[in-house]
Amino acid sequence: MSLLSIDWNAVWQEIQPKERAPMRDTAFWDKRAPEFTRHATASDYIGQFIEIMKPKSHWSVLDIGCAAGTLAVTLSSSEHSMFPSCLKRTAAICAFILLAIFAAQYAEGREIVDMAGRTVSVPDRITKVYGSSPPATYLLYAVDPTLLAGLNFPFNPAERQYLSSSMEGLPVLGGWFGQGRTPNQEAILKVKPDVMVVWVWKQTATNEKIEQAAKQLMLPMVYVRLDQLNDYPETFRFMGKLLGREDRAHALSEYAVQALGAVEPAAKTIPDDRKVSVYYAEGRDGLSTECDQSLHAELINLAGGKNIYRCSPRDWYGMERISIEEVITADPEIILAQEKEFVDGVYSDPRWQSIRAVKNKKVYLIPRSPFNWFDRPPSFMRLLGIRWLANILYPERFPFEAARETREFYNLFLGVQLNDQALQAVLQR
Repeated sequence: MSLLSIDWNAVWQEIQPKERAPMRDTAFWDKRAPEFTRHATASDYIGQFIEIMKPKSHWSVLDIGCAAGTLAVTLSSSEHSMFPSCLKRTAAICAFILLAIFAAQYAEGREIVDMAGRTVSVPDRITKVYGSSPPATYLLYAVDPTLLAGLNFPFNPAERQYLSSSMEGLPVLGGWFGQGRTPNQEAILKVKPDVMVVWVWKQTATNEKIEQAAKQLMLPMVYVRLDQLNDYPETFRFMGKLLGREDRAHALSEYAVQALGAVEPAAKTIPDDRKVSVYYAEGRDGLSTECDQSLHAELINLAGGKNIYRCSPRDWYGMERISIEEVITADPEIILAQEKEFVDGVYSDPRWQSIRAVKNKKVYLIPRSPFNWFDRPPSFMRLLGIRWLANILYPERFPFEAARETREFYNLFLGVQLNDQALQAVLQR
């Protein structure tokens, strides 16, 4: 039984007949108020108590038997949520409530500074974590899949074959992602995660909603940075410290540093007029895409390509519509596609035949098992995706041993040993 599930009114009603002292009316306590005030102001009791307590701004405080309310008033005037309870209680019930609260929320706790600079109290030992969106959940999976409290959406059978057996039976909790999706807060309460990990993004309104939900759930919320692929080395190290998986996180961080270092510095030296032009085709018809400044198309820039769709994104979701005439005019050398249906039909579709990428058979289906190598959602899989894409754009400059490097990556990040058949399926050959 949790603190939230206890009917404290019923508990009060049960012990009420056992009270020894008679109940007093309002007039009695009004008469006693001046005496209480004299006692409260005669010493530095309040200041000394607050100094010992050292309350945190994110605490909610229950003041049982608050008498004149000296502590309740002081704390309520600060940034704390105050729940004064001035009715008399037996010593046993007071002790039980106080011990339960401190044991449940603050025992063996520690303070950390998250990646948004916020001070957060978390348990010393974290055993169950909720990721508020797929990028956060995938990050947790890479560090330790056994810590996941639940999923944002169910995985299909093709995806599950590349995932840990610990995913079996996990509840689907939903999350804040996509266009207006929200989680099942009752389901989150039921699984009782120790902490919630949230991608701190520029969507101030969404982050405010998540913070409010975390308060309602009485769940410590930790922000991590996943805005850019270059954030991952530091974010892995941060997660290692948070979750007590520092050796594991160090190995992931080192891989990230090496993967980025093998491509990004050299890609930056490619003159703009010699960069390979790329069109990122989304949707079944291939006529949704991303601006060159969108996080969804970040790999094109990092790998030294030139996104033909030059613009600032209208919103964070992306998938902006483009006409076939615009694609024909830009005449990209490479097309990256999310949907197999589009790739299967593009070579026979007369509308696309004049485009260089189609004429030269350079339309590539982005690998996506179990998670997408490029986008939707952007995740740590892009650390392999950047090597894959750089090789497509500049095969002589960026050699890529697809079989070996894919096997190594899946073994390190996903804990999967790919046999030949599984490897061919991942690479879609």
